[in-house]
Amino acid sequence: MDTPSLGLFGPADGPEGPPVCSGKGCRRPAVWVLVWNNPKLHTPDRRKTWLACEDHREHLSQFLGVRGFLKEVVALDAFEG
Repeated sequence: MDTPSLGLFGPADGPEGPPVCSGKGCRRPAVWVLVWNNPKLHTPDRRKTWLACEDHREHLSQFLGVRGFLKEVVALDAFEG
């Protein structure tokens, strides 16, 4: 039996469809990966991710940035997490 290959955030053609934005209530396709880390909770090498559509990239980046959590923003198709 063949096991289906999974993408970074699950199967693109699966029942949940392609990766979607992490913005509250947003169901738009994600095009950005916001890589972050909360230094009070995570070791320096630990990285967490949020996904963002074009409309929510700036807002989510600012939310993480003002807290000192944002490490980088990478296009989803270029992300090697």
